[in-house]
Amino acid sequence: MSEVKNILLCGVGGQGTILASKILSTALVAAGYDVKMSEIHGMSQRGGSVVTQVRYGDKVYSPIIGKGSADILVSFEAMEALRYLDGLKKDGVAVVNDYRIPTATTLSGQETYPADCIEQLKTLVNTKVLDAAKIATELGNSKSMNIVLLGALIKLMKLEALDWDAALTDNIKPRFVTVNRKALEAGMAAVAE
Repeated sequence: MSEVKNILLCGVGGQGTILASKILSTALVAAGYDVKMSEIHGMSQRGGSVVTQVRYGDKVYSPIIGKGSADILVSFEAMEALRYLDGLKKDGVAVVNDYRIPTATTLSGQETYPADCIEQLKTLVNTKVLDAAKIATELGNSKSMNIVLLGALIKLMKLEALDWDAALTDNIKPRFVTVNRKALEAGMAAVAE
């Protein structure tokens, strides 16, 4: 692979955005890619915005994705997709979790959470919508919705052949590996065409 691929993941603190990026990076490195990952924690411990950028290819010189350069945007929360949409290429794909976490300003009534986030996205870019929380809950662990979204990313980026079992085992406590393996497979199946 000579071309560098750019992946932008965004969410809210506590959703597992960084863990998903670490699992992705682990598998890509094991497959022989040069990988750069950066993360931004915007008051993430308090439910603030979290963004990670993963770039991979034969040679990657910078971990930062320029505006309008991401091949795929994976949003763990609906409004965060709108917030970071400018990072996506015109022909890129947005994978959006149909999940809403109200912000402090929406809870206090200073702002209104946009009810039509996903509809707006669909008019702007190629958008794949998942109810990752529902899928994860049906598998027995609602906290694995981040891995459901990672599975969707894997399928859309055609990375299924990588060693995901090893990447999960390297990054997740042993007692959660099985449910997360199922979550990864469910995410892939959710966007299979």
